Amino acid sequence: MAAAARPTRAAPGWLTRELAATLALSWPIVLANLAINAMTLTDLMMLGWLSPRALAAGALGYNLYLPPFLLGSGLVAALSPIAAAKIGAAQGADALRRATHQALLSAIIIALVTWLALWHTASILKAIGEEPELADDAGTYMLGFQWSLAPSLLFFAARAAFFALERPRPALFAGLVAVGFNALANYALIFGKLGMPALGIFGSGLATTLSQTLMVSLLLAAALVDPRMRRLRLFVLPWRPAARELVALWRLGLPIGATIAAEVGVFSASTLLVGLIDRAALEAHTIALQIASFAFMVPLGLGQAATVRVGLAYGARDAIALHRAGWSAFGLTLVFALLSATVMLSAPRLLIAPFMDIGAPENAAAVGIAIILLQIAALFQIFDASQATLANMLRGVHDSRIPLIIALIGYWAIGAPVGVALGFGTTLGAVGVWIGLALGLAVVAALLLSRWLNTERRGFPV
Repeated sequence: MAAAARPTRAAPGWLTRELAATLALSWPIVLANLAINAMTLTDLMMLGWLSPRALAAGALGYNLYLPPFLLGSGLVAALSPIAAAKIGAAQGADALRRATHQALLSAIIIALVTWLALWHTASILKAIGEEPELADDAGTYMLGFQWSLAPSLLFFAARAAFFALERPRPALFAGLVAVGFNALANYALIFGKLGMPALGIFGSGLATTLSQTLMVSLLLAAALVDPRMRRLRLFVLPWRPAARELVALWRLGLPIGATIAAEVGVFSASTLLVGLIDRAALEAHTIALQIASFAFMVPLGLGQAATVRVGLAYGARDAIALHRAGWSAFGLTLVFALLSATVMLSAPRLLIAPFMDIGAPENAAAVGIAIILLQIAALFQIFDASQATLANMLRGVHDSRIPLIIALIGYWAIGAPVGVALGFGTTLGAVGVWIGLALGLAVVAALLLSRWLNTERRGFPV
């Protein structure tokens, strides 16, 4: 914080109060994240029940979709620290409304551009060397799935506004309803149940599009019910562009989205790489990655709560409150990382069982590889959880450019090359790829921690 800022005097019991505030804000965010992630889990589980080939094809299609989705969701999520800082600085409803409209308009623009590329999913996958049959199936899946991008990004933009106002529960409600609907829609449209036609892998993609549309509709409807949100009129049409606010959103949000895309994009790239090894490795990788991703939703939610808590203190120019908000969330994250690592090490077969018949002889190779991958995932839980929370802490003080450079170095200059070398230059295969992923996460976590500590010592930017 700059020298002009006057932090408040320390008060007794601050840790208990800050932990309570962080948990009160974060638990609905965590559950909402889990619900959203559960939609992907549901898709892949039911595709696995359809056939192992459908599971592998769905994973390929989803991981091609993932980088632009992450770039877009990270960009519109920058509304959260921007709005939190405006609230902390006691700016009015007009400022919040203009900022919100830029996020909503950006979501639509990103979706339109991405759809043009995803329409050619099968051709893209074939061009990078994936099995032609899997590529064609992935293209079929994407014909139903790609349209979910617009409602999904609109949901993330609207959710960011709710989070900044410390109202996370409507997003949780929308997510829980949507995940239940998604499970029923997948069951009906994949297998031809409940009077619906059996659409197979296309039906799974269509189910997700319908579910995402329902989810954003519920959240926008909640804004008409919540008294404070109704007064602010954040989502009322028309959504007007405003150059200054749009530039501010993209200046902060583009590095955030690129950082998230760099992190999760390296996992998506690893899926495409493992698909070049063999089908058993791809099935194992998909299962282990989904389990690790599901666990990641908790530190992600804690980090998103930290963004808001840090952002409010940043807007109010309160250095002590800012310090407390960041480190409280970081401590909670480490506790959860230890718990999730313990579960992955102690019960891997239990975690794998929902995705495939672990007793079937034809699945033995995939199950064996998945168990080893979960052991590696357990080892990198602390690194993964730490980097997620630290990155969100830095976003709260509008620091997103250096974290992007750190992500590119850790994931793509170190983790990815090591993973490729070990995965294809040795007999380790998918295990070698995951060792590279773990190394990349460790490097990023260490560099982000150093960035936060140095920023505290120098004084946070204003």
